[in-house]
Amino acid sequence: MTEQDRQPEDTTAATGEPVVSKPYIMPDDPEPGSVETLQKEAAEARDRMLRTLAEMENLRKRTTKEVADARLYGITGFARDVLDIADNLQRALDAVPAEARAAADPGLISLIEGVELTERSLLNALEKHGVKRFDPQGQKFDPNFQQAMFEVPDASVPAGTVVQVVQAGYTIGERVLRPALVGVAKGGAKAATAANNNNESSGAPN
Repeated sequence: MTEQDRQPEDTTAATGEPVVSKPYIMPDDPEPGSVETLQKEAAEARDRMLRTLAEMENLRKRTTKEVADARLYGITGFARDVLDIADNLQRALDAVPAEARAAADPGLISLIEGVELTERSLLNALEKHGVKRFDPQGQKFDPNFQQAMFEVPDASVPAGTVVQVVQAGYTIGERVLRPALVGVAKGGAKAATAANNNNESSGAPN
């Protein structure tokens, strides 16, 4: 190799001007403003993920409730039909006067006890599946659970008190399966109190 070959290459361009090299940028170096963009995209992705998780949780809760309701209220039609059997058993027991029971022979007593046992077993089976019987005798009338059939003049109890139950009511879960048919007191303590107050206000001074 000659001496001329060992000489370094000329760093000047053909025009005679020096060549200025540019700084090297790594391929993965972020461009100006890209950090803010990435942070915004990450925040949006996190928000979408949280929304998706919340929707999935709400869906899980709704599905769980729908399954529970279907299990509980799915027998509503069947339970309503079975109530007719319970009513017939109760009518059969009510058809035997107390005096007849007291003087009944052993055969009739066994029959009555068998009907009572059948009624209790039926009510226990209904209650096992969420169907409960309620008797509002003596309670304040509640149109959500009771249906008033008639009014009874009775001043011994407050007005609106259930004084007679024609037919017991039933609930299934938190819903009314069949309202109770009742007779409600008319007048009563409230009316009497109002009358007394009126008499006192219009009476002679002491």
